[in-house]
Amino acid sequence: MSENVVRLHKATDPPDTTAVTTLTVVPDAPTARPVPLWVRSGRAVKTAVTHERTRSAGRAVARHGLYTFNGGRIVARRAWDGRTGARYERMIRAAEAAGNLQAAEEWEERLSRFRAARHHRRMDLLHSPVDAAKGVAVGAGMSVGVLVALGVIMAISTGQATDVVTPLAATIDFIALLIRIVQIVWGPAVTIGPFLALLALWSVGRRQQAAPHWALPANVRSGEGEPITPSIVVKALRDLGIPALRNAIKEMGDAGASMLGPITIAGCGVEVDVTLPSGVSTIEVQNRRRKLAENLTRHEHEVFITIPQAARTVRLWIADSGALDEPIGPSPLVTDETLTADYAKGKAPWGQDLRGDAAALSLYQRHLLITGLSNQGKTAALRALALWLAMDRTVEFRIADLKGAGDWAMFDGLATVLIQGPTDDHVIDATEMIEDGVSEMERRLQAPPGTAFPPLILLVDEAQVAFMCPLVDADKRPYGGSKATSRYFMAARKIHNQGRAVNVLLWQGTQDPTDQNLPKLVREGAHTRAALALGTESQARMALGDKAVDGGAAPNLLRPGLDKGTVVVASDGIAIPSGQSSITVRTHYIDTETATEVAERAKRMRDGVTTLRVIDRGEDRDPLADIATVFGESPRLVTQDVLKRLTALNEDAYGRWTFADLRRVLDGTGAEPYKSDGRMVVARERLTRALANRNGDDSASAS
Repeated sequence: MSENVVRLHKATDPPDTTAVTTLTVVPDAPTARPVPLWVRSGRAVKTAVTHERTRSAGRAVARHGLYTFNGGRIVARRAWDGRTGARYERMIRAAEAAGNLQAAEEWEERLSRFRAARHHRRMDLLHSPVDAAKGVAVGAGMSVGVLVALGVIMAISTGQATDVVTPLAATIDFIALLIRIVQIVWGPAVTIGPFLALLALWSVGRRQQAAPHWALPANVRSGEGEPITPSIVVKALRDLGIPALRNAIKEMGDAGASMLGPITIAGCGVEVDVTLPSGVSTIEVQNRRRKLAENLTRHEHEVFITIPQAARTVRLWIADSGALDEPIGPSPLVTDETLTADYAKGKAPWGQDLRGDAAALSLYQRHLLITGLSNQGKTAALRALALWLAMDRTVEFRIADLKGAGDWAMFDGLATVLIQGPTDDHVIDATEMIEDGVSEMERRLQAPPGTAFPPLILLVDEAQVAFMCPLVDADKRPYGGSKATSRYFMAARKIHNQGRAVNVLLWQGTQDPTDQNLPKLVREGAHTRAALALGTESQARMALGDKAVDGGAAPNLLRPGLDKGTVVVASDGIAIPSGQSSITVRTHYIDTETATEVAERAKRMRDGVTTLRVIDRGEDRDPLADIATVFGESPRLVTQDVLKRLTALNEDAYGRWTFADLRRVLDGTGAEPYKSDGRMVVARERLTRALANRNGDDSASAS
């Protein structure tokens, strides 16, 4: 080691006769200073105290000790409750706090009966010692007599006089043996007994988790799956951060118990009504849904807040922890091959509500709109309803799938029109399909009163593609948009206005509802409105309406990707709890392969349906001339016969034609179908005149 450098400092300012010279020894290298032993020992102790294993061991010791101590308190309280009327008095106070005077009177009557029975038992104890002594004396005398009589019988049988006392001697020996056994066992029992008693108390405390929260195991401290009790609900409401609510709970003599209705089991969770104190609005609680869920040791999606009919009341539905992530099981369409549908009187088995009860939706004379973010199960939910309704052979489907991914391919052979594809040409076909539906609706509206019409379902999936189509037709009318000139928009509006009366219904599925891809007048024309997970509250209002959202509907709070197939429904076609404006349904998932099997069952119920995949616009042939050709000499033909003869003339061009296709060709020519004797017919004379007029116009234009 190198020598230390010695520096001298002399204090001379201010001058002083006694100058002080200080000597400082400075090491020439930064050598670490030795740490005292006591400092190192303290650090070691601190590390040991803060180590996780040490803290876990400390919590375990405290936990098990408190289990035993508090277990004794629990046992003592149970014994006290059993010997006194404390339990009844607590129930009386709780009933009075809840304002249930009838229950309070009932518990008071039970307390009176308990006290009368206890008094009777105590009076009996005054006479019991004398009665017990008499009983023992009589019993002992009778037993000795029986033993002596038995001995006499033995003596007579054996001829030995000593056998008279043999039974009595044997009984005395048996009693002596019992006394000897008790003497042997008594010592160990006295030693082990206290330990067994402590073990019993520890077991009681452990079952009741009778220890502070910090001392409990990690999985218990997390609160996952903690049962919902009145105290937990009140504490969660108190800690919401609403000053008026917190102060009101503190001022209540019953600590807030009077706010709560009964906590009832509701499916995979519980339900409770909370009457809020004056000065607290329901919207304040609704806006704190996440905090309330966390206070209840639940995730946000596991707590639903709705507004019942009672004033200043919120209804809380609290799921069991993790219950909503469990599957709900297959659809009855899959499990029951004998299932049929009834359009007018039946309900589609769509899924389960949050209570776990079956959720069935009536489709009778109700337009339908279902929205949601992409890949949340919208098509599957809509397709499940169509598959059920396909089990009613009277229902006709015309379907336009503007995604074209094959999700509706199983309806080939079920639907009379099936359009699949996302292009503008497919939008044109879909628009003309809806316009043909309008023509059919108008024909039905002009039918004689009382005429029954089979259901016609016009279904457009990914309808936002149609609303946002930029094309215009030859008359400069746009196919998309939301103006009065928009062909798709106006056709949808006409069906919404009058189609319900004659069973012509429009079902639409769309993504991310906005004013651009789902105009206000169209979305409000749907009787049944359903929404899967959405991004914002404004989208939720567009999908379900202000009333449903103000009443607690919150599809924007569903978890995208995790709550697939869960829909919030606003409709009078489904059973909604009283006072609520919507219901949350977890729909059955039917995959494409299974849906194809279900569709095959529906096809077997029908006589056979020819599906028109692309609407034939008659570009390769002259439909009007072909219609005149098939007439022959007949003065008039029923429209169905015209279609049959056209099919025979050229099956490729006319084999998939429907009445709507025929009417589209004849509209505006003067040869439109008309009703005669209750049947739609076409007149040859009118058709010949229409051809002549057309040919004359063509000649004039050519010259």
